Amino acid sequence: MGPSLPRLSLFEWNDSPWSPGPLRELIIESLSRTIRWGGMLRGLIEPFQAFLTASGATEVLELGAGAAGPSEVLIGELLRAGATPPRFVLTDLLPQPEAWSEAAARHPSFVSFEPSPVDATRIPPALAEGRARVMINAFHHFSPDLARAILADAARGSSGIFLSEGFERNPLGFLPMVPIGVAALLANPLLARRSRAAKAWLTWATPIAAAASVWDGVVSTLRVYSEAELREMVAPLGDGFRWEYGTYRFPLRGEGYYFFGVPARRAPA
Repeated sequence: MGPSLPRLSLFEWNDSPWSPGPLRELIIESLSRTIRWGGMLRGLIEPFQAFLTASGATEVLELGAGAAGPSEVLIGELLRAGATPPRFVLTDLLPQPEAWSEAAARHPSFVSFEPSPVDATRIPPALAEGRARVMINAFHHFSPDLARAILADAARGSSGIFLSEGFERNPLGFLPMVPIGVAALLANPLLARRSRAAKAWLTWATPIAAAASVWDGVVSTLRVYSEAELREMVAPLGDGFRWEYGTYRFPLRGEGYYFFGVPARRAPA
């Protein structure tokens, strides 16, 4: 059953170019730690492994990689489960080579990156060849037109694409993240790589960081795409790809979704 709420394209502080840099960073850093500390991608391992098997990919382009938080968490969860991660090639329209270099140093066998800007709607053939694509907790940031273009480009030039979000379209879906999210937010000024003084002021001396984080969390739940909307986006792409939608659970009764497509010739029966 689809969500009763309409999709709202409201702004989020963490992806607005006019938002102060330290505020954007602390929201993203806190979210990455929330995902890691809460084991919030653990339930994604089984469907992600099914995707890798179906696509035949040993390397994946991470689209909208941000500061590399989701890929590092996913690598850790795969290793924890006794599985061998694919090699993640980090890409973004706004690359973060400093953060990516650190991630590659921590995971030299599983992380590399493209330092130049990469448009997720038009992946260069040399970068796309032989690789699947993955986007974790980021697809909702794209407008419907851009979201369709991302899926269409993947269907034209990749061995598959895997999307996931930490909730479906329901503001209550944000609640399971709150307890760990509060701890991650309060600890962030001590753990941040840079701008610690500014982040401490935003977090400990003012309500700005907390208010912006709550706003972004609730708005994210209103921006995610429903299964029906995702399937409508891929319907014009024909029968060359097969698409699968499902949900996964994480601690504190949280539930996210995944949506992936692989070439029909490789799709599981």
